[in-house]
Amino acid sequence: MSLILIILPVFIIFFIGYIGQKLIGFDIKSISTVALYLMSPFLAFRTFYANELTMDYFYIILFCLILMVVLLIVVWISALTMKATRPQLSAMILGGVFMNSGNYGAPVVLFAFGAVAFDYAVIMMVFQSLLMNSVGIFFASIGGKEKATLRQSIQRVIRMPLIYAAFLGIGLQLTSLNIPKPLMEGISLVADASIPTVMLVLGMQLAAISKKRVAYRYVSAVTVIRMVLSPLIAAGILYFMPVSDLLKAVIILQAAMPAAANTTMFALQFGTEPDLVSFTTFVTTLISIITIPIVLFYLGA
Repeated sequence: MSLILIILPVFIIFFIGYIGQKLIGFDIKSISTVALYLMSPFLAFRTFYANELTMDYFYIILFCLILMVVLLIVVWISALTMKATRPQLSAMILGGVFMNSGNYGAPVVLFAFGAVAFDYAVIMMVFQSLLMNSVGIFFASIGGKEKATLRQSIQRVIRMPLIYAAFLGIGLQLTSLNIPKPLMEGISLVADASIPTVMLVLGMQLAAISKKRVAYRYVSAVTVIRMVLSPLIAAGILYFMPVSDLLKAVIILQAAMPAAANTTMFALQFGTEPDLVSFTTFVTTLISIITIPIVLFYLGA
């Protein structure tokens, strides 16, 4: 019951966005652009500025990179086998490779393993965010309606403000420069608003796709990769890494999270099969109500 109470707020925000879109009808792309370009950079800056750098960063970063590469290969092979188009391949990558480690994963980690584990979850969340805002945007751009070239996609990645915000936060932390309290409070206000905004956008998009045709075979393939193969692959990678049992548990649990809500914004921004990406996020999130307790049981939580 306690785990359901942790997950419940996520579904409440989804539902609010869904109802709002049905009753009012917002410009979803404009709202997603605001969240992506204005709000998310503040969240990344605050996280890197406020969390001290430790050796655990190296192991978390190494794991995230290895897992991403392995999942990319798995998704790519699956897409080729299913004869997916370029946009469908990009949509499958967005849903299968990137997990919701922030506004879903971090609270579950806190409930299951406590405050120390939550610090690990935040570090992983931020690096996953950097990967989504670089590699994720690259594939979203490649598979978008404009069919961007490799050079154009790289240019779009370079223009993403979140990356620069994260490095600025690291730089200020390492140089021990203190930000005035009133300024930090303003940064926190915007940062705190980014997570619920992203979730609202997902709910709105789900309302918009309710009567549209979705390629369910691609959704099924990505769901299996994200919810089943991802935590199994994570456990295999961690077998060869000298990290604590607590960090292993946090990483495996994060790897078992559903598709990241941010990928819906990327798909909307670049026109990369947004219906497919949104529905995949929705399905994996629903299924996680069953799969996450199973993973927690395996981890001994």
